[in-house]
Amino acid sequence: MLRDILKGEDPQIAAARKMLEALDADVLLLTGIDYDAGLLAARAFAGDLYPHLLALRPNTGRASGVDLDGNGRRGDASDAQGWGRFTGQAGMAVLSRLPLGEARDFSGFLWRDLPGADPPPLPEDVLSVQRLSTTGHWEVPVQLPDGRFLRLLAWSATPPVFDGPEDRNGRRGGDEAAFWLRLIEGRLPIPPPEAPFVLLGKANIDPEAGDGLHAAMRAVLDHPALLDPAPKGADGSLATADFSANEGPGRLRVDYVLPSQGVPVTAAGVLWPAPEEPLAGEAAQASRHRPVWVDLALP
Repeated sequence: MLRDILKGEDPQIAAARKMLEALDADVLLLTGIDYDAGLLAARAFAGDLYPHLLALRPNTGRASGVDLDGNGRRGDASDAQGWGRFTGQAGMAVLSRLPLGEARDFSGFLWRDLPGADPPPLPEDVLSVQRLSTTGHWEVPVQLPDGRFLRLLAWSATPPVFDGPEDRNGRRGGDEAAFWLRLIEGRLPIPPPEAPFVLLGKANIDPEAGDGLHAAMRAVLDHPALLDPAPKGADGSLATADFSANEGPGRLRVDYVLPSQGVPVTAAGVLWPAPEEPLAGEAAQASRHRPVWVDLALP
C-alpha cells in the first residue's frame, strides 16, 4: 500500500484522497487501511491534510496460536484474531487537525468475558484466546481548543457473513457492538468513557436489513446515552454502503457516527453524491462504503 501511495498512480487511492479533501473534516476515522509499525502508509496517505495521526496494531492478521477455524492447521488467515493474510491488514487510523491524547486500547478483551456474550460452541483452547474485536476497540481523546477532550470510541467489526450455520461472524459482530453499551453502562472491569464522546465506526450491521443481528444494532441506536443524528445521502436514504455486487443485499446502513447525549449536533449526512453530481465517480471508486459525517457545536 505504501508503494502504491508513493507512486501516485492508483485510482482508488486518488479517489479516496479526493473524498478526504471534500469532507474537510477536523477529525476522521479510516477503516480498512493497512497498519505498519511506523505508520508510514497512513502518514503518506494523510499527507499535509492532517498533522495528528493515531493507529494501533489491529487484531486483523494477528496470530492467535491456535486453530480457530477448525481445519486442522494453524497459521491460516482465518486463524488470526481477525481475518488477515498478514499482521495489520485492513486496520484503522484516526486522522486529526486537533491534538490527540493517549488512547485506551480494548482490543485484547476476550469474547467470552463480555457480559451476555453469545459465541457459538467453541473449544476451550479457542475460547481462552479468542478476542472480541475483529479489528479493534479504541478510545481516542481529541483535545478541544478549550483544553477539554472529546473521546472517540472507534471500532471496525466483522462482516456477518463468510461463516456457517453456527453464525460465528454474525454473533461476533453483534457482540462487538454490544461491547460499547456494556462499557458505557459501567458493566465491564474497565472505567467507562467520560463525556462528551462519539461512538463511530463500521459496525457492518444494518438495524433492519441484510445479514447480521439487527437487534444488536437497534440496541445501540436506541440507547439513552447516545444520539442518532440519522445522517442521509443525496437521495434521502440512511444507507452508507452498496453491497449490490454479486447479488448482494444492496444498499445498507452499516457505518455510524453517534455522539453522546447532550452534544449539540448542527448537521449530519452521508457523502453519497447523486450519479450526475461531482465526486460521484470518486465515491464509487474509493470504496463500497461512503463517509458519514456529523457537525458538532463544541467549543
